[in-house]
Parts: sequence; C-alpha cells; structure tokens
Amino acid sequence: MLRTPDELERTLGRIDGRGYRAYKDIQGSYDFPGFTLHIDHVQGDPFAAPSRVRIVVAQDRAGFPTAVRDTPERNRALCHFLTMAVARACDDASRRSGSGKSGLVTVDRAGQEVLERTSVNVDGQAVEARITVGLPAAGRRILGRQAAAILLDLMPRVARDALVASSLDAAALERHVRTVEDQTVLRDSLRGQGIVAFVGEGSILPRRSGVDPRPMGKGAVPFESPESLRRSFDLPGAGSVTGMGVPEGITLIVGGGYHGKSTLLAAIELGVYDHAPDDGREMVATVPDAVKIRAEDGRSVQGVDISPFITNLPFGADTASFSTEDASGSTSQAANIAEALECGTSLLLIDEDTSATNFMIRDHRMQELVAKDKEPITPFIDKVRQLHDERGVSTIVVVGGVGDYFDVADTVVMMDSYRPVDVTDQARAIAAKYAAERAREGGETFGRVSARAPVPGSLDPRRGKRPEKVDAKGISTILFGRTTLDLSGLEQLVSVSQTRAIGDSLVLMMKRFMDGKTTVAELLDLLERQFDENGLDALSPRKLGSYARPRRQEVAAALNRLRTLRIGQVG
Repeated sequence: MLRTPDELERTLGRIDGRGYRAYKDIQGSYDFPGFTLHIDHVQGDPFAAPSRVRIVVAQDRAGFPTAVRDTPERNRALCHFLTMAVARACDDASRRSGSGKSGLVTVDRAGQEVLERTSVNVDGQAVEARITVGLPAAGRRILGRQAAAILLDLMPRVARDALVASSLDAAALERHVRTVEDQTVLRDSLRGQGIVAFVGEGSILPRRSGVDPRPMGKGAVPFESPESLRRSFDLPGAGSVTGMGVPEGITLIVGGGYHGKSTLLAAIELGVYDHAPDDGREMVATVPDAVKIRAEDGRSVQGVDISPFITNLPFGADTASFSTEDASGSTSQAANIAEALECGTSLLLIDEDTSATNFMIRDHRMQELVAKDKEPITPFIDKVRQLHDERGVSTIVVVGGVGDYFDVADTVVMMDSYRPVDVTDQARAIAAKYAAERAREGGETFGRVSARAPVPGSLDPRRGKRPEKVDAKGISTILFGRTTLDLSGLEQLVSVSQTRAIGDSLVLMMKRFMDGKTTVAELLDLLERQFDENGLDALSPRKLGSYARPRRQEVAAALNRLRTLRIGQVG
C-alpha cells in the first residue's frame, strides 16, 4: 500500500535522534505528486552500503516520445542520457556530512561507452531511476531533518529535472539517440563491405590520460584515412560518413614509437561499444565479437587445448588439455586465443608490446640454432594465416620490431605522426627480398578448437557455511567466495558495473545452467538469452541499479580465470 509524503515526514520526525536501525521504519513506497518513491532497502549502519531507492515516473507524465525509445539501441541511448541527467541532479545537491556515507546521493555512473544499464529503465509505462542514498547520521544517531531534505526535497527535484522530457534539452537528447543509432547501424554494416573495423574521418583517438577516457583536447590529430582503404557508409542520422576500413584477413599496424600505433588499436578494441556524442570515437566501429589478446604471466588455465601452438612439453605435460596455476607468457597467450575461439570471435587484436616474444615469432637465426624438435612452441606467425583461411578469424597486429610478419600480412598500415599510410605494397616488396630466410613451422592446418564443460561444483562462491559472497572491487577484481578473481588482462572492460554483472553472471550460470555437460559456448548462449528476454534484472531478485551488460567474451574470460574452476572437454 502506498503511503503519503506527509507520513514519511512524520516518521522521520519521530525517529530523529534515535538509533540508526530505526530508519527501517521508512522502508516502503510513497505516492508523491508526479512520481512514486520506493525505499527498497535501508542500510543498517551509516558505514554500510547505502540505502537503495527508486523514483518511478509514469510515462504519461514523463512524456518521452516513442521515437527515442522504440528500438533497443534508442532505448539504451535514452537510458544513458537520463542516467547522466540524474547524476547531475544528485551532484548538485549531494553533500557528505555526518558519519560514514551520510548525505551521499548517487546513481551508477555512465561513462563514454553507451552500455545497457540498470541505473535508469524506460518502457511504455514508466521511467525508473535507481539511486543510492547514504541516510544521514551523527555517530549512529539518525539525522531526521537532513534525511527529509534528501527524500522530500531532492527526490522530487530529481524526478522533475531529470526524468521528465519537458525539463531536458530535446535537441541534445535527439542527438544522443541518433549518434548511438548510427554507430549500431555502422557496426552492423561492416561485414557487408568485407571489413572488420572502421575509423571515421576526423575521429579523435587519443585520450586525455590513462585514467581519463575523455578525448584529448589541444594537440590531438584528427584521423585521416588513406585513400586506398577509404570506405563510405550511409547512416540514418549522420548521412554519408567516410573513413578507413580495415579489411578482413591479417592487418599489421606498424610505425615508429609514439606515432600512434597502440592508440589506433585501443580505439579499435573499444569500437565494439557505442560512444556518447563528442567522445571523438563515435565513428569508430569494430565487429562486436572482437577480442584483445595479450600475455598474462601467472594466470590460471584449466583444461584448455593449446596444442595448435604448444606441443611436446618437457616431462610430457598434456597440451591438448592443459592446466596450470601459473601460466607463462607464451602458454597464457595460447590459452587466451583458444578460449576466445571457443566462445566465439571473428577478430583477434594483438599488440606486440603486451605479447610474449617467443609466442609471436621465432626468427631464422633462432631456428638455425634451436632445432624444431627442441622447441615446443609454434609461433603465432605460423598460425595466423591458417586461422583466417580455415576458421574465418581475422587478426589485427601492432608490430614495432618484427618485420617477418610482412610475409603473412594482407594489409599493412603505417602510423606516421598519428596519420595512417597504406604501405602494403612496400611491405610485400620487402617480404619478397627475404622470403627464403625463415622456415614455416606448425604443420599445414591450424589444429583443434575443443569445447569444454565446467564442473558446477567448482564455482562455489560460499565461504564455508556462510552465504555466498560475490563482490566487484574495482573494474579488475572480483571477490568470488574465498577466491580473488583477477581481470586485469581484460582490456575491453570499461565499467565496474560490467565487472559486478560478470560476478553475478557466473553465479546465475552455476545455479541454473551448469550440469557438467553444457559447454562454455552453450552457457554463454543461455546467459545472453536471459539478458535479452529479462534484462539485467535476471541477475538478482533485488532491483539493483549497479549493473552494466558485459559481453559474452568477458564473461567467458572471467570464468576461465577462476582458480577454483574445474572443466572437462566435450566430444
């Protein structure tokens, strides 16, 4: 039953000065003029996780036209725009005061990437914002007046200023929605032109810093496409756009140090996401299943078939079902590729700087000194062509010092002062001069990609007899029961909200789908079906505003790095 704002005010007056647990009396739903306030969870202590509230505005009052919410991409863009509006309204009034988190009013932050989130939800009936509130206290005594200012004054302002169409900049909203829609159309159109990535003319690729993903301002060089690689697309909002298309096959990005090679690759790897207007990368699009591959010394590997790359290890270790608690650079990179292929990818992204040298290349001098029967590693250079020809998997590689890759490249782009130049013909001429020097290794075919099925009992987030505990500690760490799950090697994660969703996705798959027979790829299909049909609320019975949708590739990567995982090959 809905209560009135007057009842909420009287309750806050009654419990003012009492012990903090008396805040439990305000939990419930309240019928405000123009919106409903749901106080879903009240924290038990000022130092505990903040209380959770929801503001729900009926669509007939919110007034967002069908045209900005009638497709998944438009709805996602609208929710991103409203999340930023709610954040601004909260920031204007939120003031930390008193004990613990007292006075803090926040919404899950939307970044440069426009992700599906639970912070704001919009459908034909209503607009809902999910907010966390640090209910005010002095010590552990309730500050009722300050709480009233938040719940009775701030919440109505948020509803009015951030969740009603007439209060917002209609032109800015339409631009936001059209920008996201254009990127979705662009990404969906890549394969039709035989390309795996596109970088639009005038894009600003450099970021302000390693911790600030906003576009660099003064000094940034706008992107210019080489004429030979130029492609054009007609988009519903932007019209005709032109830029560099990266063809299917094997593409090298070369050039001197500090000329923009890794910057270009970083933009391409995040081109799997849509970006907000003025990000600079709005017209950078990459096939959505692209995976960045790197070496990860020390990672756990369980039951992965790395035999296409590594065989005949000393002491007879089985590389067709390879397990280790402490992978080397080469074995970790081989496992990363095998796992990416297992869960589904059509594009690998690799930077020489973050790769194991002995995995990437064995030059002719080393081949002459160390016979192949003494070297268990088949370098990537000898498998990359087979990957494309046999499995349709393209590769983009940043190369700074290994010219042997010219032998296998379809396209070579040189970055010169942040400007790309097509040097494919020159690279082929150089490759022809030295073609006889290096012998190919690794056989005539790529090898197997094995399917695996996790053992459900190996994913147990409980801590002894205590309830299950799964918690994101920053973007790169998940506490999973007694285990710390390190995701620092996943360079395409962009939000801690994705990390939080990944942790709970592992639990959902464990509880609902894992039976020891269902493969990793099948588990990911079932998870994505849940998200498509039920949204991210499928992850929790509570109405949490702190999830952002992860890609299946990062969910699989997290599963594969869980040190308790036990897994078996299927078929």
